[in-house]
Amino acid sequence: MKRRDFLAASALPLAGCGPAPEIGGGFIGASHERGHLLRGGQRSIPLPSSSQRTGILILGGGVAGLAAARALRGRGIDDFALLELEDSAGGNSRGGQVGGIACPLGAHYLPVPGDDAAAVQDLLEELGVRQRVAGRWVYDERQLCHSPQERLFINGQWQEGLLPLQDIDAATLADYQRFAGLVQQASSQARFTIPALKSPLAPSQLALDAMTFEAWLDQHRLASPALRWYLDYCCRDDYGAGLASVSAWAGLHYFASRHGFHAPGEPASAERDGGVLTWPEGNGWLTKQLAAPLGQRLKTGRAVLRVAIAKHGVEVDALNVATGAVERWQAAQCVLALPLFIAARVVDNPPPALRQAASALRYAPWLVANLHIRAALHDRPGAAPSWDSVIYNPGGDTRFPGLGYVDAMHQSLQSVPGETVLTYYRAFGIDPAGRQDLYTRPWTHWRDAVLAELAVPHPDLPAKATRLDVMRYGHAMSVPMPGVRSSPALLALQQLQPAPWQRLHFAHSDLAGYSVFEEAFSQGHARGMALKA
Repeated sequence: MKRRDFLAASALPLAGCGPAPEIGGGFIGASHERGHLLRGGQRSIPLPSSSQRTGILILGGGVAGLAAARALRGRGIDDFALLELEDSAGGNSRGGQVGGIACPLGAHYLPVPGDDAAAVQDLLEELGVRQRVAGRWVYDERQLCHSPQERLFINGQWQEGLLPLQDIDAATLADYQRFAGLVQQASSQARFTIPALKSPLAPSQLALDAMTFEAWLDQHRLASPALRWYLDYCCRDDYGAGLASVSAWAGLHYFASRHGFHAPGEPASAERDGGVLTWPEGNGWLTKQLAAPLGQRLKTGRAVLRVAIAKHGVEVDALNVATGAVERWQAAQCVLALPLFIAARVVDNPPPALRQAASALRYAPWLVANLHIRAALHDRPGAAPSWDSVIYNPGGDTRFPGLGYVDAMHQSLQSVPGETVLTYYRAFGIDPAGRQDLYTRPWTHWRDAVLAELAVPHPDLPAKATRLDVMRYGHAMSVPMPGVRSSPALLALQQLQPAPWQRLHFAHSDLAGYSVFEEAFSQGHARGMALKA
């Protein structure tokens, strides 16, 4: 990139005394202190001061737990309770507000689901997002992402779309075309589905799961920096880690399970490219709809400390964060909609498959920063302001580690751009130092880093910023590293456990080896439908 000219200009608002003193904010949302209550081990758990009984107990109020609760309600089963660590349900798909403007606190979109994700399609129909018109399914235009959707800041200007197209040479174009052909070839050899577990791995996919995506690109001599930047961006965006960490199966699954890959000049398939659903608060809109009907059955502020098989069911001890008291819950059956590393920690004498699966997974930390700006930003030449804006960074420049930002007001019908909230994302990969950095750095460090990065395409941004709130997810998502998708331990957790473990039912996107809404929802829905009242 030729950044020298505009780097100098973008540094001016930050020169001297740093960010404007009127910028407020701080750390919000998920409390890692609550999550770390488990570090003392089960020997430090106080005796319970109260006891409650329910038919089915769901642990974890993320997408999977909420889906399990919805499935139970749909079957007319009301004798259940859901325990959630935080003060609101939703997990990585929660929403919030800054300056009165709704914005995401985590996941910010849902691709229009295909027929393999039938449970997700049913949810969208129930919520009025899609309906059948003249024999065809039609999605609510207000909830489909408006155009323009994506743009890339490259060589000092904006281009439409995220695949780099400016000044590409013949070798880069050839790599784009060859990669498109390889994605199509992989799709023809075996099905790539969402949810992934709907289709068992074919021999060609087992081979892909055994190597990194980077090694696969090396094998096929796809060396173009522009292509590699784009594929690395896609992996970090969906999986939290880049080409050197995720498997080749995951790298190809990103394209082959949805919209494919289209080289410049090739038409996109309308059947495969169904669009994106998004809301100002991101997927928090969906989890809010799922949580609303639960009423008193949703118990927030509960830190699960211990899960044990009892004589006639399951026994769970949970700390009520508000009162400081430990509650004992007794249930006939329990759905563990928890990350597997947490499930392995809280279950007494966990089954071997759970221990093995938990030890095999690695989690990517994420930072989500919501930045309120009081007025529309001046824009660079090129593509118009979009819902998703990304900075091109092919050399791995450490000044630009983020994944860009989405505009919370993009779906609004305002005729003149004005104040808004920009939601900035950064994934830290699998290096443990990234998680330590995320939690030890003060809020001011992340404020300055986000403002400096976004000032490159928007030199006036620091002067127009009023507040920046930072969400930290220490274990945001499991990363589909080589061997994870084909892990026998993950597959074993899908099956009914031998006695006495059959009273425990695992439901989390970890079981698919990667974290997206469709996987988590399908896991929870399947468990909720299979449970006996």
